[in-house]
Amino acid sequence: MVDVPAYLRRLGLPAAPPSAAALAAIHRAHAERIAYTTFDIHLGRTTTVDPAESADRIARLGRGGYCYHLNGGLSALLTALGYDVRWHVGGVQGHGEPEPVGATANHLVLTVHGLPTPECPAGVWFVDVGLGDGLHEPVPLAPGPIRQGPYAFDLDRSTVVPGGWRLTHDPVGAFVGMDFAVGEAGPADFAAMHTELSTSPTSGFVRVLTAQRRHAAGADILRGLTLTTVTSTGPARREVTNREEWWGMVTGLFGVGVDDVTPAERAALWDRVRSSHEAWVAAGRA
Repeated sequence: MVDVPAYLRRLGLPAAPPSAAALAAIHRAHAERIAYTTFDIHLGRTTTVDPAESADRIARLGRGGYCYHLNGGLSALLTALGYDVRWHVGGVQGHGEPEPVGATANHLVLTVHGLPTPECPAGVWFVDVGLGDGLHEPVPLAPGPIRQGPYAFDLDRSTVVPGGWRLTHDPVGAFVGMDFAVGEAGPADFAAMHTELSTSPTSGFVRVLTAQRRHAAGADILRGLTLTTVTSTGPARREVTNREEWWGMVTGLFGVGVDDVTPAERAALWDRVRSSHEAWVAAGRA
């Protein structure tokens, strides 16, 4: 059961009947207010890919998560509001991967159906708030270039997923692209990959604490103690090595709720993030 009023309060939006305009407003607010973050992993909190659980954590704790939680929670909210939402298996190609990875289930994708507009006569929208510095607004599920703020995307048919789609990111983006299948999926399709991504010592989510939010002008990306701000002038980076400033950034700029985090947990988390950053710098990778 989704606490719709609490979720909408988190988004700063009133309740409204399903429409393309209302969907766009929800998508923008979600990308801006609910961080893509690995915060719970680094607190040692166990999560699942259950959409109701994700919606509760977003609405009640003020937390975010990564794609399974963000798109999962959003799907639960949209379904409760009366939208026709469908899950799809996706696969993100990182900068270290020379070729598309296919629909590996390392990403959950949403489409919303039944909302035709002149811009989208078929009424099928590609919806994704789980890509960090990805989409700010939903887009028609149709081939073509996409310009949102400083980012230039391209949506086209996938060359590695039969019948599927591929979103290619801007060269300055955090990933190369993402392919997804058209068939409908469910939580069971992502459970094993979620366990790997959230527990494996080789997972980037486990190695580095990140918080990201997308907005109309670009994106803010925190990895460890490094803040990257992306705007039309390009990316700008700086280190945030002051504990109070760092926590203020996590809770303020990224809006991560910490009411359930004890002072001891905060201190231990800061020590781990700082030590990891210092080791990274000492290794000459700054």
